[in-house]
Amino acid sequence: MLETGTTVPDLALEDTAGRPVDLADYRGADHVLLYFARSTTCPVCNLHLKDLTGRAAELADAGVRLLVVVPEGRAEAAAWQAKRALPFPVVTGRRGSPHEAVGLVRKVFGALQQSGSLLIDRDGVIRHAHAATMPVNSYDRKGITQALSRLG
Repeated sequence: MLETGTTVPDLALEDTAGRPVDLADYRGADHVLLYFARSTTCPVCNLHLKDLTGRAAELADAGVRLLVVVPEGRAEAAAWQAKRALPFPVVTGRRGSPHEAVGLVRKVFGALQQSGSLLIDRDGVIRHAHAATMPVNSYDRKGITQALSRLG
């Protein structure tokens, strides 16, 4: 997993409409919180997203854009986003798995996709990095809140 204090690499992401999403476009303007869901069918990840949706105003007030990253393809991600009425962009990988690109690999004999989050400041520096193999541990609400309080 990428580490706090390092610069986020260029990730090959795209939104559910197939448009490229470049994290560099947020530099100087917005902080970015990437929430890496284990899958669109993960009930625990969906609960975490419900909490993040409830925190939308708090995140916006802190100048944070949330991007929900899923390992599935665009069509499945778009259907899931619509079904859940997510107010945040959902992104997938343009080339390969976005999860693997940040070090979130499949564990437990390749059956369980790691999930987690990255909070990236306006300068592209990672201010919070969290990874978990078990979905119940993937959303570090307290750690994200503490990192948000330290953003300028």
